[in-house]
This record gives sequence, structure tokens and C-alpha cells, in this order.
Amino acid sequence: MNIFADESLGLFHLQSKDTSYIIQLIEGYPAHVYWGARLRHDSSLTGVLELRERASFSPTPVLTRPSLSLDALPQEYPQYGTSDFRRPAYQVQLADGTRISELKYAGYTITPGKPALEGLPAVYAENEAEAQTLELTLKDDYAGLTVRLLYTVFADHNAITRSVRFEHNGEAPLRLEQALSASVDFADSSYDTLHLSGAWARERHVQRRPLTPGAALSLESRRGSSSHQTNPFIALLRHGADEDQGDVYGFSLVYSGSFAATAEVEQFGQTRVSIGINPFDFSWLLEPGQSFQTPEAVLVYSGEGLGGMSRTYHRLYRTRLCRGVHRDQARPILVNNWEATYFDFDADKIATIAKAAGPLGIELFVLDDGWFGRRDKDNSSLGDWFEDRRKLPEGLADLAGRVNKEGVQFGLWVEPEMVSPDSELYRKHPDWCLHAAGRRRTEGRNQLILDLSRPEVCDYLYETLSAVFSSAPIRYIKWDMNRNMTEIASAKASPERQKETAHRYMLGLYNLLERLTSRFPDILFESCSGGGGRFDPGILFYMPQTWTSDNTDAVERLAIQYGTSIVYPASSMGAHVSDVPNHQVDRITTLATRGDVAMSGNFGYELDLTNFTEAEKDLATRQIAQYKEIRTLVQQGDMYRLLSPFEGSGDTAWMFVSEDKTEAFVAYFRVLAIPNPPISRLTLKGLNPELDYVIETGAKGSNGHVHGGAEASAPADGVSSAPFQTAFGGTPLGGDRLMRMGLVVSDLRGDYASCTYRLRAVQR
Repeated sequence: MNIFADESLGLFHLQSKDTSYIIQLIEGYPAHVYWGARLRHDSSLTGVLELRERASFSPTPVLTRPSLSLDALPQEYPQYGTSDFRRPAYQVQLADGTRISELKYAGYTITPGKPALEGLPAVYAENEAEAQTLELTLKDDYAGLTVRLLYTVFADHNAITRSVRFEHNGEAPLRLEQALSASVDFADSSYDTLHLSGAWARERHVQRRPLTPGAALSLESRRGSSSHQTNPFIALLRHGADEDQGDVYGFSLVYSGSFAATAEVEQFGQTRVSIGINPFDFSWLLEPGQSFQTPEAVLVYSGEGLGGMSRTYHRLYRTRLCRGVHRDQARPILVNNWEATYFDFDADKIATIAKAAGPLGIELFVLDDGWFGRRDKDNSSLGDWFEDRRKLPEGLADLAGRVNKEGVQFGLWVEPEMVSPDSELYRKHPDWCLHAAGRRRTEGRNQLILDLSRPEVCDYLYETLSAVFSSAPIRYIKWDMNRNMTEIASAKASPERQKETAHRYMLGLYNLLERLTSRFPDILFESCSGGGGRFDPGILFYMPQTWTSDNTDAVERLAIQYGTSIVYPASSMGAHVSDVPNHQVDRITTLATRGDVAMSGNFGYELDLTNFTEAEKDLATRQIAQYKEIRTLVQQGDMYRLLSPFEGSGDTAWMFVSEDKTEAFVAYFRVLAIPNPPISRLTLKGLNPELDYVIETGAKGSNGHVHGGAEASAPADGVSSAPFQTAFGGTPLGGDRLMRMGLVVSDLRGDYASCTYRLRAVQR
């Protein structure tokens, strides 16, 4: 990790673990020179950037340098109005109504460590030796505007973070109409784009397509959240790059609100990628002396394909984005009552489920929606955070005590950002929701959104929720948010600041979460937004895991969890075994396969355990014991994707490998059976080719048999006598053999079948 600065040459060279990022000043404009595999720092770097004289339709800002055109110069933070006709990174409106700005270089600083961003989540360094930060200062003297470009590089991660701080030192107000977090100009367009898209119950499906001239790709959310439909992430992949090889460049935004990410191919074949707050319905008034901080963008380069990029994001987000006591702890195995009871429960019913959970080895019970106010269905009581004594006669404390007596911890669901029109809170404060005066208030799921841009609303939530969280031995909170923003206006905002409301809402939410998670550090917080509608790095800063999707079908979850893993680690994914026929798609899959899918995240159940047969209890007990053996490996290991559900037959496979490569867990899923199939092998990744591994199997196929090769066997009920059973006759197999020849997986029978393996290194 180094940052080299040579002001005489106008050169800044940022080196992370295996990556270089180079900036050169051209007539005071910061130009982007290089981003890729690590380079030596020497004088040859100054000759990388070549400028060519262009036609008159590409104007030249410096008369004595006809080869310099901002319309062709690869820039670090491009601006509007002074001859660059491509998409700008920021735009301002001055007091005279003009929208022209011209930032020029004014200085730099290099500091050890990584500064926090005021009011915003961000990747962090635990000590100054882990990172270095470059601050480039740019100024527009006419506008009185100072812009500070922040770059941080890390000693142990191939990542560079970028953000921007605007400071207004002029005499008259100015308005930010666009303020993106990062922009990078690539020298050519020989790339594919990759992003994650979908909808409620089918989030983060992988989409890949080649770049073409023009606005080749434009991603955005206008919903006031990062959304089910798109994720705040975009990547460029060299043509031919795949999971394991080739250059890949990732852009991930640490933000939970509306965002925009674009890839634009211009007339000379260069590609501009930018990401940040969506400029749609956004502006920010800067009075003299005020400042504005953009969210952080995390840029990752990998020369080892998409998998290398993902593992960098996984390690960085798992260890230097997530925080608190739960960051490195094993996450509890839970049961949630939502799909078991929905709103129809009482204290005795909850206690019976908890009583069934303890003997299985489940560690946490989560009481979901319906415990508060008069919440018998989804049309009332949000905002009334007090126990419904009809359902819980003795309150939360008594119920939590009854659950604890079964050896199970107690958790709770809340949806604090919402208010029901049929609630005591709304009747008392009808102006506390987002709304435009005199206009109807659009409801979603029979609810409105509280205006978290108002400090008094956030203070009410802080005090009310603190009272709830203190009222019982609560060890887990599921924080839900079940609609997107409409009528984005605030009763307290002045007319000229109404377009700040959505971002001020996010700042209010982040502040509220900071206060609550600091006051209750021992509570494990899990975020949710109708499942994965707000699965983003901004939320992970406060809550280290997210409910991945409301869709709990095992087959659908293969695509959802695979796509989510492009950016996010398994430790951030909530994954549950639910009942069949599945409540979202009516599919019937075996309990064994549902368990195998859910084990590749934070494992749990979401069904009525009291309905289990003895055989299902036995299988669930073994699933839980198996997961406890591999939990640390899944939650803290390196993930390697082996087969994609978005390609070929839909068969899916992935594996998790310990840092020292002495252990691994492999999961393989066959969606549809093939008659008289060819012999198929699953080749593994990430192992040490010099080590030998003993392979154990603990998974069940849909026909109830354990699959581990010809030597594997199982009792008639399809469940081994221990969580894992030695396969292949106990013969150690070389890591090189496993990564070249693989394991035979064609013995699986039936649709929706699965098998899992545990590998342990042994001495030769």
C-alpha cells in the first residue's frame, strides 16, 4: 500500500494490494491514466496518457494546446459547461442562474488511515497502517466552490474507495443539481457490463451484455431505496472474462436511497462509468459556509475474473464495512413464525413453537409482525409500538422469558419507518409522514412513510424503540421496510429545499440506526425490505445481515443467493427453510434440499415446527448439527462459485474455503433430472493443490440417499448417524485432482436434488 505524489510531474500513483490507480494533472484538470494490475512506480508512468488534436466540434479550453479537448480527455471528476459533452459527474446552478463550473487543481494531502464520512456509512480502517487516503483539492474561484476528491487505498484489499466533499465559500447560494461519488474514463469500450436486477421475490438476477456506442447502460432507482429492481452496483468485464480469469472492474455504492449508475461509450471509443445519488428529483442548496458530502463508492479491480472481484468485496464488506460485536461472531440458527402463523397467533402458540425449537438445536426464536397495537392484518397499527395484550396478555417480557426457558433466545420484528393511517400515531401526528400538502397520500401495503428528514420524528422513534428493546431480553431485531417512496415532500422543508427530502431521509435513517445500534450493541440487527429491497452496503454498515428475499423457495433461492454473492458475502444473507408447497411459487421440494440451500447463508427455519413428523424432526436436528459444524466456514470463508443457475441447465454449485485452505464446504444442486444422463463431474476451486483432503458428505438427495460416490452409504431413512459421513471410502484425494478431475455428481436422482461435501486436509 502506497500513494506516490509528484507534483512537479502532476502525477499521483495509488497502489493497493495488487492494484494501481494513476491520476495525472493536465493543465490543472485531473486526468485518469490507469486502473488495473499493480505497476512499479517509475518515471515511465508519465508517458502513458496520449492526447490527440480533434475536430472543431471538440473545443479546446487551452488555446496553446490544440491536442487538449475536455470532450476527449479521460477525467477523474468531469464537469458540465466547458466543452465536455459527455455525462458530467456533478452539476451546479449559480445564483445568477447559470450552470457552468470549472474546477481546477489547487493542492493535495496524503494522510494515514481513512477518515469517516460525516453522517454517512463507509468502509473503515481499524488502524492507520491499514490504509492511506489521498485528498485532491479542486477549486472554481468564480463560483466560490471547493471540491475535495477523496481516495483511500488498502494494504490488504484490492479496493479503492472514492467520495467527494463540496464546500461553498462564495458570497451567494448555489445549488447542487448532481453530485456523483465516482466517475472513471476507460480508454476503450471492449467490455461487457454486468449488473443485478429483478423484482420483489426475484431479486439480484445476473445480467450481462456487451457495451455499444452511446448510453450503453443506465441503471437507477427512483424509489427512495436501493430497491428490488436494481442494486447499486455495476461492473465492466473484458470480453472473454469469466468467473476465474480476465479483467473485471466493480463499482459498488455505499448508499441505501435512490441511485444512478451508467456506462457511456463516446465517439472516440472511450467508456465513462459513473455512480452516485440519482440526480432525478435531487438538488441541494448550499449557503455560503455550508458543505455537502457524497456517499462512498467502492471500486474493485480483479485480474482473476468475477470470482476474484467478489471475494475482494466479500472480505472488505465482511470485515471493514460491517461493525460491532456480531461482525466476527457465528450467527445464531433461528426460527421465525411469519410463514407459520402470519398474524394469527397468541403467546401460547409462540411458546409451543419455541418449545419445539429447543430440542432441535435452534438458538433463536423471532416473533414477526402482529405483536403490537391491534395488528390483526396489515391495515393498522404501524407506529403504535406497544404490546397487543389480547395476543400477549403478560407482554413481551413474559413471552421472552417463556422462550428463554426452552434454551432459545428471543428476537423481534419491527417496521419503524412506516405508519398506518389507522394508528394512534397517525391520528396524533398526521403531518409526520412524507406528503405534499393538499395532495392525496398514496398508500402501499396500507401504510405511509414517516418523514425521517425531521429530527423530531427520528427522536420519537429512538425513544419509543429504545423502550421496546429494553423491555425484554431481546437479542435480535428484524428491521423491515415494506414500501417505496411517493409524494416525496416534507411539511418542514422550505420550497427551495423540497428536493433534498429523499437524501435527508436517508441521513435521518442512518443517524437513527447509529444511535440505536450504539445503545444496544449486543442486539443482532437484520435489515429487511420486503426481503431484498434494500440489500446494499449502506444498510450493512449498521446491520451485518439482510433478509435476502421474501421468496423462500429453494430453487428460486439458487438464483437469488448466487446473484447476491456477486457483491455481498454469505454472512450478510438470511436464508431459511420454509414449508411446502412454497408460499410464493407453490413448488414442492424436499426438506433436505431446502436445508442444503439455506446452509449457504445465515441458516434458519420459517415454518411451524410443531407440525414436523418424527422423521422431519430427526432430519432437522441433523441439518442444524451439520450447519453448526460448517457455520464459521460459510460465514467467514472465501466463496467460489462453481456452476451458475443463469447458464445451461440451471444446475448450481458453490463452495466455501477456509483462509488457510485446510477446510472446505461444497454444495451442488440439480434442478431437473435427466434420463440416462452422462457422467458429470463437479470441479472444485480454491483448494491447495499440494494438500490431500478427506471428503465427508452430509447432504441428502431428493430420493433420500446420501451421495458421496460409489463408496458412500446411508441408513434407510437417508440420514447419516452423524452430521457428516466419510465418503469415497475415506481415501484422501489431492487438491490438484479435485480441482482438475472433480467429483462425480451424476448419481443424483429426481428433480430438485442436492448434495453437499465437507473437505478436511490431512497429512500425507
